[in-house]
Amino acid sequence: MSNDISGIDIPHEYVVCLDHVGIAVPDFDAAVEFYRSAFGWVNHHDEVNEEQGVHEAMIGPKNMSATDGMIQLLAPLNEQSTIAKFIDKKGPGLQQMCLRTNNMDALCEHLRSQGVRLLYDAPKQGTGGARINFVHPKDAGGVLLELTEPVK
Repeated sequence: MSNDISGIDIPHEYVVCLDHVGIAVPDFDAAVEFYRSAFGWVNHHDEVNEEQGVHEAMIGPKNMSATDGMIQLLAPLNEQSTIAKFIDKKGPGLQQMCLRTNNMDALCEHLRSQGVRLLYDAPKQGTGGARINFVHPKDAGGVLLELTEPVK
């Protein structure tokens, strides 16, 4: 199998890195404490996203570079949130994987041109004001694949 993608219309320059993996948790404080006590990690960003119905934390080692991937802890704010429904159906655990992009519009356009379904017609606001969208799990091997473009 060749790694050569020359001649293929793939905007690989738009995908910067693995941004984070999201873990659905029923108890926000207990989850943050586990990563703090087990690994010495810190909570780099804590936010309540009413639209998404989650309390979230971006956690990782204290001294991280701009492209180091983090773990995103996602706790439901109410029983109607997507995360609450996920936990009810599948239990706590890995909920999504997220790729960072430097050009959300170009990447989404490319994916749609390839027949890939995105969950939102237009990106929504995510963690820290980033623009986000999701690739439908049926088009990504069963994985909910988030795309994020951080605020510049």
